[in-house]
Amino acid sequence: MTLFHEVRGQGPALVLLHGWAMHAGIFAPLVQRLEHHFTLHLVDLPGHGRSRDAGLPLTLDHAAQAVADVVPDAALWLGWSLGGLVALHAAATRPARVRGLVMVAANPRFVRADDWPQGMDASVFRTFASELQRDYRATLDRFLMLEAQGSEKMREELRLLRAEAFAHGAPHTDVLCDGLGLLEDTDLRATLPTLAMPSLWIAGRRDRLVAPAAMQAAAAMAPRADFHQISSGGHAPFLTQADDVAAQVRGFAAGRA
Repeated sequence: MTLFHEVRGQGPALVLLHGWAMHAGIFAPLVQRLEHHFTLHLVDLPGHGRSRDAGLPLTLDHAAQAVADVVPDAALWLGWSLGGLVALHAAATRPARVRGLVMVAANPRFVRADDWPQGMDASVFRTFASELQRDYRATLDRFLMLEAQGSEKMREELRLLRAEAFAHGAPHTDVLCDGLGLLEDTDLRATLPTLAMPSLWIAGRRDRLVAPAAMQAAAAMAPRADFHQISSGGHAPFLTQADDVAAQVRGFAAGRA
């Protein structure tokens, strides 16, 4: 089966890939600001949202190929959080499909290492995976709170995240555990110097999941990369700082991609 795929707007193709436990509907504030500039391709990743029963495994390669199967060639790809890993993997392994890459609150490696001190402790993801089995909804809500923490508009951001979380059904527990495993185990840093396309890295200064310093370090490893920090942004800056994110995407598309 194919992934759920919605097309909105007009202009150059821009693919939007959401984060863990979410779906493409989370991008609504960004869609409102970009649909007059781009043809937006809103895709629900395997096991999520309206792709909940697509029967596709949530691995980077399967997800990247499944997205590539439903979107145009040579599109811009924007990935938020887990969606950023999928977009980066697609850019590294299918460069003809990705004209430009936008990473929003996303790292090539999410967990800390001796040579990557800006990452999170791996136990965070393991704890969430373990707690999902005991109390699914409360565990998801704790993750949403972690995503919203630090944002200057935390309450509004958390409200928007909660409103969208189950709007198209709840993802299966095993899919969510697979996604947490990707966040814990993936390391795509070695692909950064090989990227054939320009990239834009957008960080929220107040993000508690993805340190801006890590995104800036990642951008420094990629050719033709720009870094932008949103001073009041948390982990989902496109929700409450959508004007800033949209302006950055438009500028990147016009000048770099």
